Amino acid sequence: MADFTTDHDFTQEEEPFRLFAQWLDDASRSEPNDPNGVALATVDQDGMPDVRMVLLKGFDERGFTFYTNFESAKGREILGSMKAAMCFHWKSLRRQVRVRGPVEIVSDAEADEYYASRPRGSRIGAWASKQSRPLESRFALEKAVAEYTARYAVGSIPRPSHWSGFRIVPQTIEFWHDRPFRLHDRVVFSRKAPGEGWEKTRLYP
Repeated sequence: MADFTTDHDFTQEEEPFRLFAQWLDDASRSEPNDPNGVALATVDQDGMPDVRMVLLKGFDERGFTFYTNFESAKGREILGSMKAAMCFHWKSLRRQVRVRGPVEIVSDAEADEYYASRPRGSRIGAWASKQSRPLESRFALEKAVAEYTARYAVGSIPRPSHWSGFRIVPQTIEFWHDRPFRLHDRVVFSRKAPGEGWEKTRLYP
Protein backbone atom coordinates (compact mmCIF):
# COMPACT_ATOMS: atom_id res chain seq x y z
CA MET A 1 0.00 0.00 0.00
CA ALA A 2 1.09 3.54 -0.67
CA ASP A 3 2.16 5.65 2.28
CA PHE A 4 -0.15 8.66 2.21
CA THR A 5 2.00 10.47 4.76
CA THR A 6 4.74 11.16 2.23
CA ASP A 7 4.51 13.14 -1.00
CA HIS A 8 1.17 11.71 -2.07
CA ASP A 9 -1.33 14.06 -3.71
CA PHE A 10 -4.54 12.77 -2.19
CA THR A 11 -6.55 15.19 -4.34
CA GLN A 12 -5.95 12.87 -7.28
CA GLU A 13 -7.74 9.94 -5.64
CA GLU A 14 -11.06 8.94 -7.23
CA GLU A 15 -12.52 6.68 -4.53
CA PRO A 16 -13.18 7.98 -0.98
CA PHE A 17 -13.28 4.73 0.99
CA ARG A 18 -9.83 3.65 -0.14
CA LEU A 19 -8.47 7.07 0.74
CA PHE A 20 -10.16 6.99 4.15
CA ALA A 21 -8.71 3.54 4.84
CA GLN A 22 -5.22 4.83 4.12
CA TRP A 23 -5.69 7.90 6.30
CA LEU A 24 -7.08 5.86 9.19
CA ASP A 25 -4.14 3.46 8.86
CA ASP A 26 -1.73 6.40 8.96
CA ALA A 27 -3.53 7.74 12.05
CA SER A 28 -3.27 4.37 13.78
CA ARG A 29 0.51 4.72 13.61
CA SER A 30 0.76 8.40 14.58
CA GLU A 31 -2.06 9.26 16.99
CA PRO A 32 -1.26 8.72 20.71
CA ASN A 33 -4.85 7.76 21.57
CA ASP A 34 -7.95 6.49 19.78
CA PRO A 35 -7.23 7.10 16.09
CA ASN A 36 -10.81 5.95 15.53
CA GLY A 37 -12.21 8.68 17.78
CA VAL A 38 -14.69 10.87 15.92
CA ALA A 39 -17.00 13.78 16.73
CA LEU A 40 -20.61 12.77 16.05
CA ALA A 41 -23.15 15.51 15.34
CA THR A 42 -26.93 15.13 15.64
CA VAL A 43 -29.94 17.39 16.18
CA ASP A 44 -32.78 17.08 18.67
CA GLN A 45 -36.50 17.38 17.97
CA ASP A 46 -36.26 21.18 18.16
CA GLY A 47 -33.41 21.30 15.65
CA MET A 48 -30.83 22.14 18.33
CA PRO A 49 -27.47 20.63 17.35
CA ASP A 50 -25.54 18.31 19.63
CA VAL A 51 -22.05 16.81 19.34
CA ARG A 52 -19.91 14.31 21.23
CA MET A 53 -16.99 11.96 20.70
CA VAL A 54 -17.60 8.31 19.84
CA LEU A 55 -15.43 5.49 18.51
CA LEU A 56 -15.74 4.30 14.94
CA LYS A 57 -16.08 0.52 15.09
CA GLY A 58 -16.18 -0.34 11.43
CA PHE A 59 -16.45 1.02 7.93
CA ASP A 60 -16.82 -0.32 4.42
CA GLU A 61 -18.57 0.77 1.25
CA ARG A 62 -21.89 0.69 3.12
CA GLY A 63 -20.79 3.39 5.55
CA PHE A 64 -19.34 4.24 8.97
CA THR A 65 -20.50 2.27 12.01
CA PHE A 66 -20.58 2.98 15.75
CA TYR A 67 -22.49 1.47 18.68
CA THR A 68 -24.49 3.00 21.50
CA ASN A 69 -27.44 2.84 23.84
CA PHE A 70 -30.46 3.76 21.73
CA GLU A 71 -32.07 5.32 24.81
CA SER A 72 -29.17 7.78 25.18
CA ALA A 73 -29.41 11.37 23.96
CA LYS A 74 -27.60 10.57 20.71
CA GLY A 75 -29.64 7.42 20.24
CA ARG A 76 -32.94 9.28 20.61
CA GLU A 77 -31.77 12.13 18.39
CA ILE A 78 -30.64 9.81 15.61
CA LEU A 79 -33.81 7.72 15.78
CA GLY A 80 -35.79 10.95 15.50
CA SER A 81 -34.10 12.16 12.32
CA MET A 82 -32.14 9.20 10.94
CA LYS A 83 -29.44 11.65 9.84
CA ALA A 84 -26.02 12.46 11.31
CA ALA A 85 -22.55 13.79 10.59
CA MET A 86 -19.04 12.89 11.71
CA CYS A 87 -15.75 14.74 11.86
CA PHE A 88 -12.40 12.97 12.27
CA HIS A 89 -9.45 15.16 13.23
CA TRP A 90 -5.97 13.70 13.39
CA LYS A 91 -3.84 16.44 14.91
CA SER A 92 -0.55 14.60 14.46
CA LEU A 93 -1.18 14.39 10.71
CA ARG A 94 -2.93 17.75 10.33
CA ARG A 95 -5.83 16.02 8.59
CA GLN A 96 -9.59 16.07 8.87
CA VAL A 97 -12.40 14.01 7.32
CA ARG A 98 -16.05 15.04 7.41
CA VAL A 99 -18.92 12.61 6.72
CA ARG A 100 -22.62 13.44 6.30
CA GLY A 101 -25.62 11.34 5.39
CA PRO A 102 -28.66 9.31 6.39
CA VAL A 103 -28.37 6.69 9.11
CA GLU A 104 -29.44 3.06 9.18
CA ILE A 105 -29.53 0.56 12.05
CA VAL A 106 -27.07 -2.32 11.73
CA SER A 107 -28.41 -5.86 11.59
CA ASP A 108 -28.93 -7.86 14.78
CA ALA A 109 -26.17 -10.21 13.63
CA GLU A 110 -23.69 -7.32 13.33
CA ALA A 111 -24.67 -5.90 16.71
CA ASP A 112 -24.46 -9.32 18.39
CA GLU A 113 -21.02 -9.99 16.91
CA TYR A 114 -19.58 -6.68 18.06
CA TYR A 115 -21.25 -6.88 21.50
CA ALA A 116 -19.77 -10.34 22.04
CA SER A 117 -16.29 -8.98 21.22
CA ARG A 118 -16.41 -6.37 23.99
CA PRO A 119 -14.77 -6.95 27.39
CA ARG A 120 -17.11 -8.57 29.90
CA GLY A 121 -17.16 -5.42 32.01
CA SER A 122 -18.27 -3.34 29.04
CA ARG A 123 -21.08 -5.77 28.33
CA ILE A 124 -22.20 -5.47 31.95
CA GLY A 125 -21.98 -1.70 31.64
CA ALA A 126 -24.36 -1.72 28.70
CA TRP A 127 -26.98 -3.16 31.04
CA ALA A 128 -26.13 -1.08 34.11
CA SER A 129 -25.90 2.39 32.56
CA LYS A 130 -29.07 4.35 31.81
CA GLN A 131 -27.00 6.46 29.48
CA SER A 132 -27.59 10.24 29.41
CA ARG A 133 -30.21 10.11 32.17
CA PRO A 134 -29.82 11.67 35.65
CA LEU A 135 -27.64 9.69 38.09
CA GLU A 136 -28.24 10.25 41.78
CA SER A 137 -24.76 9.12 42.85
CA ARG A 138 -21.75 7.10 41.80
CA PHE A 139 -22.89 4.49 44.29
CA ALA A 140 -26.13 3.98 42.36
CA LEU A 141 -24.15 3.15 39.23
CA GLU A 142 -21.80 0.82 41.10
CA LYS A 143 -24.80 -0.91 42.68
CA ALA A 144 -26.35 -1.49 39.24
CA VAL A 145 -23.05 -2.89 37.96
CA ALA A 146 -22.88 -5.27 40.94
CA GLU A 147 -26.46 -6.41 40.37
CA TYR A 148 -25.92 -7.23 36.71
CA THR A 149 -22.56 -8.81 37.44
CA ALA A 150 -24.32 -11.17 39.84
CA ARG A 151 -27.15 -11.82 37.37
CA TYR A 152 -24.72 -12.78 34.61
CA ALA A 153 -22.05 -14.35 36.79
CA VAL A 154 -22.01 -17.51 34.68
CA GLY A 155 -22.34 -17.96 30.95
CA SER A 156 -22.81 -15.44 28.17
CA ILE A 157 -24.22 -11.96 28.63
CA PRO A 158 -27.04 -11.23 26.18
CA ARG A 159 -27.08 -7.97 24.27
CA PRO A 160 -29.66 -5.52 25.62
CA SER A 161 -32.43 -4.79 23.13
CA HIS A 162 -31.76 -1.05 23.51
CA TRP A 163 -28.07 -1.41 22.62
CA SER A 164 -27.07 -1.68 18.97
CA GLY A 165 -25.28 0.10 16.16
CA PHE A 166 -25.86 2.89 13.70
CA ARG A 167 -24.30 3.22 10.27
CA ILE A 168 -23.94 6.61 8.59
CA VAL A 169 -24.44 6.03 4.86
CA PRO A 170 -22.43 8.92 3.43
CA GLN A 171 -23.76 11.31 0.86
CA THR A 172 -20.64 13.43 1.20
CA ILE A 173 -17.11 12.68 2.43
CA GLU A 174 -14.70 15.60 2.61
CA PHE A 175 -10.93 15.30 3.05
CA TRP A 176 -8.89 18.23 4.39
CA HIS A 177 -5.15 18.58 4.81
CA ASP A 178 -3.30 21.45 6.42
CA ARG A 179 -1.06 23.58 4.22
CA PRO A 180 1.03 26.67 5.05
CA PHE A 181 -0.65 30.07 5.31
CA ARG A 182 -4.05 28.36 5.63
CA LEU A 183 -4.04 27.49 1.93
CA HIS A 184 -5.29 24.02 2.76
CA ASP A 185 -6.15 21.18 0.38
CA ARG A 186 -9.83 20.20 0.41
CA VAL A 187 -11.63 17.59 -1.69
CA VAL A 188 -15.25 16.52 -1.30
CA PHE A 189 -16.79 13.36 -2.74
CA SER A 190 -20.57 13.44 -3.14
CA ARG A 191 -23.32 11.22 -4.51
CA LYS A 192 -27.08 11.49 -4.79
CA ALA A 193 -27.88 8.04 -3.37
CA PRO A 194 -26.12 4.95 -1.99
CA GLY A 195 -24.73 2.76 -4.73
CA GLU A 196 -24.36 5.61 -7.19
CA GLY A 197 -21.01 6.86 -8.42
CA TRP A 198 -19.05 9.53 -6.61
CA GLU A 199 -18.46 13.03 -7.95
CA LYS A 200 -15.28 14.74 -6.77
CA THR A 201 -14.92 18.48 -6.30
CA ARG A 202 -11.89 20.42 -5.14
CA LEU A 203 -12.78 23.24 -2.75
CA TYR A 204 -11.19 26.53 -1.86
CA PRO A 205 -9.62 26.35 1.63
